[in-house]
Amino acid sequence: MSTMTRWTTADLSSLPDDGNRYEIIDGELYMSKQPIYYHQSVCSKLDGKLENWNEREKLGDVSIAPGLIFADDDDVAPDLAWISNERLAGALEADGKLHDAPELVVEVLSPGSANERRDREAKLQLYARRGVTEYWIVDWTLRCIDVYRRDQTQLHHMATFGEDDSLETPLLPGFSCPVASLFERVPAKQ
Repeated sequence: MSTMTRWTTADLSSLPDDGNRYEIIDGELYMSKQPIYYHQSVCSKLDGKLENWNEREKLGDVSIAPGLIFADDDDVAPDLAWISNERLAGALEADGKLHDAPELVVEVLSPGSANERRDREAKLQLYARRGVTEYWIVDWTLRCIDVYRRDQTQLHHMATFGEDDSLETPLLPGFSCPVASLFERVPAKQ
């Protein structure tokens, strides 16, 4: 008889500070290596675009890799998040982490099938379950963004934006981002 360890937020403090990112989804521990340059470059560019929009509109806050604790067995750090002022007031707790879903969560894919599966399956289900309004999966190798939007209780794939597109969403009124601008430092596939 095998017993699966069910990880909790408390268990994260016992893990080594070794440069890896540890997250828990439905009690399962996920580990990813330090992100590579292209991943971080795309995160930085997208953060800048969201920050510029947010400075104009003053509707919420953008955060890089915020601690997001939905429950003791759902503790993640998405690459980016945007949360409205109204939701932030109730979501940010004394530990400095968010304990309620931000409206927008962004994951930039890291290389490897396990990382992609985590973001496209486990995190998609988690964010749908926990009330995220919109979820963007950025694939810097294919130079595109998959947008999932809430429809009742689920996040559904709404569109894939490529380099010739401009990313816009009703969630962020007035936000517009030429997708190609996010990948300026990423070499094109040969």
